[in-house]
Amino acid sequence: MTERVDQRVPSSRSELDPALVAGAEAFARTWATAVIGSSYVPMTRAEVAEHLQSLTEVLVSALFANPFRTAPGYEIGSRLVEAHFTGTDTLGRTVQLLGDDLLTELGIGVDNRMSSRLAALQGALAAGYARALRERTLAEQEAIRAAVLDARDQAEAALRASEARFRAMFTEAAIGIGIADIEGRILDVNQALQDMLGFSVEEMRQYNIRDLMHPEDSGNVWRLYDQLIAGDCDHYRAEKRFHRADGEQVWTHLTLSLVRDDHGEPQYQVAMIEDVTDRHLLQNRLRYQALHDPLTGLPNRALFLERLGRVFAAAAGVPGRRAGLCYLDLDGFKVINDSLGHDIGDQLLVEVGRRLDHSVSGDGKLVARMGGDEFVILVEGSESTQDIVNVADRVLHELEAPIKIGGHELTVSASIGIVERPLEGTTAADLMRDADITLYWAKADGKSRWALYNPERNAREVARFTLSATMPAALERDEFYVDYQPLVRLADSRITGVEALVRWQHPEFGRLAPDRFIELAEETGLIVPLGRWVLRKACQEGRRWLEEFGDSAPFVSVNLAVRQSRDPELVRDVKRILDECGLPPHHLQLELTESAIMGTADEPLEALRALSDMGVRIAIDDFGTGYSNLAYLKHLPVHELKIAGSFMEGLRAADEEDAVDAQIVSTLVQLAHALGLGVTAEGVETPSQAKRLHRIGCDTGQGWFFARPGRPEDVDHLLRGGL
Repeated sequence: MTERVDQRVPSSRSELDPALVAGAEAFARTWATAVIGSSYVPMTRAEVAEHLQSLTEVLVSALFANPFRTAPGYEIGSRLVEAHFTGTDTLGRTVQLLGDDLLTELGIGVDNRMSSRLAALQGALAAGYARALRERTLAEQEAIRAAVLDARDQAEAALRASEARFRAMFTEAAIGIGIADIEGRILDVNQALQDMLGFSVEEMRQYNIRDLMHPEDSGNVWRLYDQLIAGDCDHYRAEKRFHRADGEQVWTHLTLSLVRDDHGEPQYQVAMIEDVTDRHLLQNRLRYQALHDPLTGLPNRALFLERLGRVFAAAAGVPGRRAGLCYLDLDGFKVINDSLGHDIGDQLLVEVGRRLDHSVSGDGKLVARMGGDEFVILVEGSESTQDIVNVADRVLHELEAPIKIGGHELTVSASIGIVERPLEGTTAADLMRDADITLYWAKADGKSRWALYNPERNAREVARFTLSATMPAALERDEFYVDYQPLVRLADSRITGVEALVRWQHPEFGRLAPDRFIELAEETGLIVPLGRWVLRKACQEGRRWLEEFGDSAPFVSVNLAVRQSRDPELVRDVKRILDECGLPPHHLQLELTESAIMGTADEPLEALRALSDMGVRIAIDDFGTGYSNLAYLKHLPVHELKIAGSFMEGLRAADEEDAVDAQIVSTLVQLAHALGLGVTAEGVETPSQAKRLHRIGCDTGQGWFFARPGRPEDVDHLLRGGL
């Protein structure tokens, strides 16, 4: 039976008998056990039991209420749905459990009235449950529909905004943008690209991307393009030229990207193209300026070395490939620059550069200015050294004609170093080094000429440099020693003096005579400390001979280089060494060459006078080989003339003598004696020479006839035993 009443639900536990409450609690526990796991409920097990107990008490209250109402059952069904007891088995288990166990748990036996009420409440619960579940389902469906509509609206709005942004970017972008399909057909281009290439969008749509190929495009550009449309890469960047509608070309920076469909297959290609023509022209200009001489417009050192490097790279693995260099330096350019000014000098360089370029330029040839007044000519693929010699001859001939600049008629010449060889087995640095070396050979040989690289001469120069570099350390390591050659009085063959001759026992080159290193010592300035060392050694030996042989002891004669004679410390050095060694000054003779003593300025001459006043003997070595001012000779503080050995050759033969040489020597002897000077003949090698020189009037002789240069012990032996 059912009754329609108001919807109030009695739920107070105080209205129930305690026994009924206990039965309700027992049923609630059974109910909780039955429905837990049939639905996902955001409650713990205890919370589920507590919630179902409250519903059971409401249900029991409704069961015993008078008048009886089914509304509480309806509400219990709704509250089950609200609490998320919505599993497929939840309602069935609940209804079944109510029918089977509720009355029993409440202690109610067979009672038709209670069974009827319970059945009515079961139906109301099922109805409330079904209605609440339907309303919840409808609410969720509505929420989903609303969410779908909102999402669609948002997606459409986002799509419209995205399309608007893309269209704005596409239309207003400063860089060119183009879209094409995967076949290369152009679909759309923006205004910037139309302006860049000078074509309208309709004209562009008539083209395929491959129609835009430039004949000078790098092969890498189109290789990457083929990879992109095949889907092997998603984008690439390259620098590319395009032809404009007016025939001009435009340099661009191209970025090409691939757009794929939902399945990942290539669908479209999008190109973004930036006009970099101005930047490219600027880069080309800067590169030109960086690689060309601003004065002459010729290639500069950097471009020349780059070109030379390419020549060697191209020759790698190609036997027989040759090349040649002409390294050119203007003779006397500094004089012109300093006397007429840098402006005239610059104009001269411009004209020289023009003549070189006119006479030499052509396929396989390059003229470059290396800096200053140096130019270099590269000849690729030469066949022989004669090819490069011909180039050098043309250059020298081209420079013979006077150059008129600013009212001046200038004559300029050049020295040229030539190197020509196979490229295999050498390097660019070797070629440049040897050309530079050869250039200075040409200058040293007299200028206004060319010189050809000579490996043997270079080896000698390298050895010379090695000697120069190792000489300071050699002096510290005592690699130098002194030999002595007797000076013999021709009248009685008595040794009156010995000349100190320095030698170098080099660890690599062996025993070196003075002609191998004295000139180097003068060039490097080492001649002063070396000469001081020789002087000390000679004075030490001179003192030893004086102590051992007394009045028969020879004086020591030491050569004095030009730089030594100009050393302001010369007099003090000589005096200190003599004092330290205990050698009387008259036992020391200093020899200077004729050219050195005749060209001596006032200050060095004063030093020689001071030495002469001290008692030191002064001798002129190799007299007769220079251009002596004989009137000036009598004013010099000189004690001895040593006649050069070249005049002795005519007196060497046993059967006859050269009349001219004999007359020259006789004249020199008479001149020396007239000035009160002693005379020593150098280079005496035969008895005939010795006799003739004695007859002519020479006082002393020196040469191999008497003794070769030897160690101090050899001199000791000669002094004891005689010649």
